[in-house]
Amino acid sequence: MICLDELKRGEIPAHAAVIMDGNGRWAKQRGKERIEGHQAGAAALRQMLEGCLTVGVKYLTVYAFSIENWQRSPQEVEALMYLFVQSCRNELDNLMQNNIRFRAIGKLDMLSGECFQILKETEEKTQNNSALTLTVAISYGSQWEIAHAAKNIAEDVSSGKITVKDIDENLFSQYLTTSFMPNPDLLIRTSGELRISNFLLWQLAYSELYFTPVYFPDFTKEEFYKAIAEYQKRERRFGKTSEQVCKV
Repeated sequence: MICLDELKRGEIPAHAAVIMDGNGRWAKQRGKERIEGHQAGAAALRQMLEGCLTVGVKYLTVYAFSIENWQRSPQEVEALMYLFVQSCRNELDNLMQNNIRFRAIGKLDMLSGECFQILKETEEKTQNNSALTLTVAISYGSQWEIAHAAKNIAEDVSSGKITVKDIDENLFSQYLTTSFMPNPDLLIRTSGELRISNFLLWQLAYSELYFTPVYFPDFTKEEFYKAIAEYQKRERRFGKTSEQVCKV
């Protein structure tokens, strides 16, 4: 059992990113339909939000649906889109009561009109909330995001808005869909898979990575606190030596 008081005395990641993996396998183990696993995952995300608010995480970014996920069966994709719509409607009051801002990133023009509209409406209604920013990556792929940023930079160079000499890491970051938030301090992936699956490739350059065999529907607040406790044991050097970090 993690002691919350002790956890709060340590360094809390300002930004946690999560690959919410294992919903389908969780459902299969229990003889349930895959969509029931995704519904259970939505409940687990609610627990994570509570955990973030409790310990002071300011940004939570979750990988809900990748561009590659469009290759899944039409039935599962349709059920997921319906779940996204219903979750936004059902959770709006909770977001408002807890001062949580909602953002969506990804190739959103691939979404159905209803799904796109509800995401934008939820963004608008929560835009003044400030305790926590929940960002949902939906129809998202980091390779697409990087290529899209490069295209926009090229267009701005061509139009004279910027010059080639202006291009550096900081400017490039401003063209990414995540430009409104800091890079993740901690990446969590559930279900035992050991890869990052085209998620925030640019932004994860110096993030601490935490992998757990727990399927996402079983990823409780206590499991989230375990990830933060592990994060607090890490020494983040960002290319420096331990001695240089200790001097800061």
